[in-house]
Amino acid sequence: MEEIKVFSGSEIEALAVRQKLEERGVEPIIRNGFESARLAGFGNSDASVELYVTNEDYEKIKDLVE
Repeated sequence: MEEIKVFSGSEIEALAVRQKLEERGVEPIIRNGFESARLAGFGNSDASVELYVTNEDYEKIKDLVE
């Protein structure tokens, strides 16, 4: 199953995008580089949250990201 990145940005913006995806019945895969770096003891910019969806779910939301 292929994953497609649909968003990259701040955690606050990612929450808004996540809500829009969930309204369409799509549960995104969240990769939070900031939180991972914090837990490991490293600094990172806050613009490091990425949202991915499966290629099947992409068909449901492609009008939001194009």
